[in-house]
Amino acid sequence: MNSIAIFCGSALGSEPRYAQIAEQVGQTLATRQQMLVYGGGRSGLMGVVADSALAAGGKVTGVIPRALVNRELAHPDITQLFVVDNMHERRTKMSELAQGFIAIPGGAGTLEEIFEQWTWAQLGIHQKPCAFLNVDGFYDDLLKFIRMTTEQGFTKARFTDALIVSDHLEDILEQFESYRPPEAKWGMVDQTDLVK
Repeated sequence: MNSIAIFCGSALGSEPRYAQIAEQVGQTLATRQQMLVYGGGRSGLMGVVADSALAAGGKVTGVIPRALVNRELAHPDITQLFVVDNMHERRTKMSELAQGFIAIPGGAGTLEEIFEQWTWAQLGIHQKPCAFLNVDGFYDDLLKFIRMTTEQGFTKARFTDALIVSDHLEDILEQFESYRPPEAKWGMVDQTDLVK
């Protein structure tokens, strides 16, 4: 895989460990010559992951809505920055650019991004892997909830099982290479049919 989308917080979080994780992610992708695709900002963990990838010689592509260019302080030094009209276009563009999606620590925006990509995989809009970098058990409670949705009949087990979860980024990236997508809910769907 040549490009990986990282979803993460626009804040640093309360623990120094979160910035360390973001830094390691950026460095690892650069070392593996995998382009980082992310939300285009320079604040919080978003800025850390981008800066660390750039410092390690990596390529970084950001996608940011026009209204957030000044508010999120669009990163001025990344390899490429796409400015789009809205949040939906941001996620769509990131989906087009990336071959896999990883959530590291973050809040509501991070969850929205990874859940949309996971939903699109279930619907057959794409066949790309989704993962949680679950360092220090950050996503334990969320993953427990996801399993409960399967137990209660709302999420097919094959989709829950397809989520990749690890506390080691290298493990996730290795699983991405051998990823086999589950059968989509209703066969492959053209995304444009869903957003008209």
